[in-house]
Amino acid sequence: MRDLVVTQNITLDGVIDASQGWFTVGAGEQGELDDVLAELMKHTEACDAVLYGRVTFEGMREYWPKQLDDDTGITAELNEMRKYAVSRTMGDPGWNNSIVLRSLDEVRAIKQQPGKDIVSTGSITLVHDLTAAGLVDEYRLFVYPVVLGQGARLFPEGAKVPALRLVESKQFRSGIVLLRYRTD
Repeated sequence: MRDLVVTQNITLDGVIDASQGWFTVGAGEQGELDDVLAELMKHTEACDAVLYGRVTFEGMREYWPKQLDDDTGITAELNEMRKYAVSRTMGDPGWNNSIVLRSLDEVRAIKQQPGKDIVSTGSITLVHDLTAAGLVDEYRLFVYPVVLGQGARLFPEGAKVPALRLVESKQFRSGIVLLRYRTD
C-alpha cells in the first residue's frame, strides 16, 4: 500500500494560508533556500504522484507549465509526474499526466495500487477531508518562523486527528524547520 503524505508550508501558529505573502515559491536570498530545495527534491524522488483539490490543481496548472527558465527541476518533475485532481465539477484537466478523481473512495483505491508515495500539498479543503477520512499516513510540515494570528489552518478547531508520532525534525539555514509526523 502506498503512503499518502501531506506536505505543507506552515507558520508557527499553524496557518497555511499564504495570501498574506509570508510564503512564495523560491523566495529568499540567493542560496538561502538551497538546503530546503534539496530536501524537497529528496521527497520528490520518493513519490510518483501528487494529489490536489480543484482550486490548487488549477493554480498549479496555470503556474508551473509556464516556468520555462526554472533551473530547480520542479517544473520538469511536475509536468511528467502523475497528477490527481479531486473535483466533482472539473472536466478535462488540461495538464499532462493528469486524472480527475470524483471521490475519496477513488483516492483510497489509488493508495491500494503499487507505487511510491502520493503527496498532497496546498489543497486545504481536500486535506481536511483526507484527514477526517483517515487517509493521511504522514504530515511533512515546513514550519516558517512567522506568526500570523489568523488564516486557514492545517487542523481547524474540532478536527479529529489520530495520534501523531514524530519521525524527523530538521533545521534549515533560513530558520525553516521540517517536522515529519506519522499517523501509524
